[in-house]
Amino acid sequence: MADTILKETKDRMAKSVEAFSRELASIRAGVANASILDRIQVTYYGVPTPLNQLASITVPEARMLLVTPYDKSSTTEIEKAILQSDVGINPTSDGDVIRLVIPALTKERREELVKVVGKENETAKISIRNIRRDQIDAAKKLEKNNELTEDDVKDYEKQIQAITDEKVKELDALAKAKEDEIMNN
Repeated sequence: MADTILKETKDRMAKSVEAFSRELASIRAGVANASILDRIQVTYYGVPTPLNQLASITVPEARMLLVTPYDKSSTTEIEKAILQSDVGINPTSDGDVIRLVIPALTKERREELVKVVGKENETAKISIRNIRRDQIDAAKKLEKNNELTEDDVKDYEKQIQAITDEKVKELDALAKAKEDEIMNN
């Protein structure tokens, strides 16, 4: 039972790191990346549908995304959804495909994006720390139920803290890489 605490800790923290990584991928860094459109929902026949289910998204050039709707009648709805999103890029359409030209980032915009990365990093760290607290509480609960000794709980606390430290380092490395990408592209 107690070993499941460590396994669950690793699994939950890994999921937090994955979520942070996905969040970073959606932050525009001045280079075309199809994942910046991942969170866009298009109203398709009255149902909110993810954009990547309605169209293929390709990167024909370094600063351009090409959105090719599977159903040409949905082109205007897709355009509308992109305009209403927080992507900050104006789409141009010729009726068949939608082009998104990604403008070069200004110094101020780069600094804003680095701050966003910092905030997302801190949110992910809070998530990791909450998982740590929950798992340590679970170990203490096992101690109260006489399933673990006090020494066992201290060992688990040390192991959980080691996992936490490792995941926080992963988060910081991901954030640093994204900040470098934003500032240097």
